[in-house]
Amino acid sequence: MDDAKLDTLGQIIVGALPGVATGYTVAFGQLSVDVAADRIVEAARFLRDDPRCRFVNITDVTAVDYPSREQRFEVVYHFLSPTLNTRIRLKLAAGETTQVPSLIEVFPGTDWFERETYDLYGVIFVGHPDMRRLLTDYGFDGHPLRKDFPTTGFVEVRYDDAEKRVVYEPVRLTQEFRRFDFLSPWEGADYPLPGDEKADAKPAPKAGG
Repeated sequence: MDDAKLDTLGQIIVGALPGVATGYTVAFGQLSVDVAADRIVEAARFLRDDPRCRFVNITDVTAVDYPSREQRFEVVYHFLSPTLNTRIRLKLAAGETTQVPSLIEVFPGTDWFERETYDLYGVIFVGHPDMRRLLTDYGFDGHPLRKDFPTTGFVEVRYDDAEKRVVYEPVRLTQEFRRFDFLSPWEGADYPLPGDEKADAKPAPKAGG
């Protein structure tokens, strides 16, 4: 679908959903519609049922973290319309305590998508029947795709042979960070590497020589 048709579709959606769809943009051949967080179910149902849309398939739910914003998360939904042979993106702003309505009653396929977004970002979806972590362990501390989450994590897991169980401990770096020389592999390093001394060693005399 070309940009002109996407622009027309954006106008249709915003015009049909006053107070729900607050604006739209067309960029790089894709239509993005901004939606009020508490009205996302209404927007998704319109996209699915309206004959001008027929976005009957949801392909992804995820988030983007902007820690400097008051509403730090941008929750993103992607839908596909086989009828129009095009895709659409819905976006809404959410904070750490914002309760975003679940789409599971409109699109059951959002089940694991919403669980993953909660697990990795901490976005709270209300109305979901099983809002547990999906990818991290039970009792995991924090949400690993937030920009302020430490790259080392908070705890590490190992099996303790003495206690015969898995134990959680504070992260310990067991070695210093590696030093990288960033030289071209064709130039080689400008310092001795382990094993270089073998090249200078004299060959052992042959037996009987």
